[in-house]
Amino acid sequence: MLLAAVVIYLAVTIAIGLWAAKRVHNSKDYLIAGRSLPLYMNIATVFATWFGAETVLSVSATFAKDGLGGIVADPFGSSFCLVFVALFFARAFYRMDLLTIGDFYKKRYGKPVEVATSVVITASYLGWTSAQLTALGLAFTLLSGGALTLDEGIVVGAVIVLGYTIWGGMWSVAWTDLFQTVIIVLGLWAIAWLVGGMAGGPGKVLDAAREAGKLEFWPSGGSREWLAFVAAWMTLAIGSIPQQDVFQRVTSAKDEATAVKGSLIGAAAYFGFAFVPIYIAYSALVIDPSVQGLFKAEDAREIQRILPDLILNRTPLWAQIVFFGALLSAILSTASGAILAPTGLFTENVLRPFVPHMSDRQFLLTLRIVLVTFALAALLFALNSRSTMYEMVQSAYKVTLVGAFVPLAAGLFWKRANASGAVSSILLGLVSWLLMETFGTESVWPPQLVGLGCAFIGMLAGSLAAPPPHVAHPASHQPARGGLQP
Repeated sequence: MLLAAVVIYLAVTIAIGLWAAKRVHNSKDYLIAGRSLPLYMNIATVFATWFGAETVLSVSATFAKDGLGGIVADPFGSSFCLVFVALFFARAFYRMDLLTIGDFYKKRYGKPVEVATSVVITASYLGWTSAQLTALGLAFTLLSGGALTLDEGIVVGAVIVLGYTIWGGMWSVAWTDLFQTVIIVLGLWAIAWLVGGMAGGPGKVLDAAREAGKLEFWPSGGSREWLAFVAAWMTLAIGSIPQQDVFQRVTSAKDEATAVKGSLIGAAAYFGFAFVPIYIAYSALVIDPSVQGLFKAEDAREIQRILPDLILNRTPLWAQIVFFGALLSAILSTASGAILAPTGLFTENVLRPFVPHMSDRQFLLTLRIVLVTFALAALLFALNSRSTMYEMVQSAYKVTLVGAFVPLAAGLFWKRANASGAVSSILLGLVSWLLMETFGTESVWPPQLVGLGCAFIGMLAGSLAAPPPHVAHPASHQPARGGLQP
């Protein structure tokens, strides 16, 4: 019965995605839904940007193991990212009327920087997308009662996500996000009510978490602990700003005001609701303290079984159907966007500069080919990783923190920034970060903070050493096609 209900749910999701595909007439429809999403749909897509597998399964389990201090990156950093985007970037992005975030780097710095940053951002999506596919694999393994291995479940999940995303693009993402967000909210609230009651109520769960020290947020210790804390927060709060999926949510809105409001409301909704699966996971520890044995497993991914095991072993059938419906909604809504975003970026800003006379029909076909190719790459990454989804997501955004954020921020807010500064920033940021990851494991300074600092130094030195650029400043740019002039 449980498996049949899940199959029906998946069929409905795919049907919605294919129905939405009828709205796709050109590449602009495919990538940014024709810039026409109303506020309620924009909020749903922003919420779904972050509320995925790692929130339900991995962030909640990480809290159960390490407490609030262990989840500073998500939901704290990720929520601040959306607030920063709304306050400082959304209006500029929307006014420039660009197709991808890579177009900004092209118009501000030229083709070499466009290609370099687009490759960096695309590469960062491997960890993010793989986390969603890993979660789908875990869900299908549990639902099949072990008949499917984790790797087989990951493959099945990848095929399902591709099934509707490949045809409908952002329109399919938007409509399925809306449907799935409703399922997530209603489903997880019902599970929280049921499981919390089994644990003795919210008061008992909170008291147990407080007594175990899980509600302590600020780090204890010296500079090493504080620097690690700040680095974890900055990795998502700042490192995820130069991301195509965040950019798509902003530019898919029907107008500038909707783009700003959607990001702010979506951020608030995500931050508040992220604590629902956290509450459910800690309720599981109160109900059955023996699940803490998962914290010692050799495979770090085992801790992500806390919620699914509880639901399958201790709740009635209706709760199992509701939970897995909500879980699959969270995963699918994020996975589809996570595959589409790097596809658009790579096709528009890495491939297209070398084939400048591609027609829109050819471009749309190329988008779909790249979508399949990237999905296969993410599938291979997921099959060979042993990290938790929370760890995979953090690793993904270190790349963009050190290699793409500084050129973006400087290009928007510093008129003196130029291509020399951008190239220096990218090279110094990436090289210093990689060196620290390889040889600086004993250093008190986290590698991503060293990379970010070197990226700022590269931007300053490179920009001041070269003649000032002659560009319009995006902050004062009025709505018009084309944005900055190269």
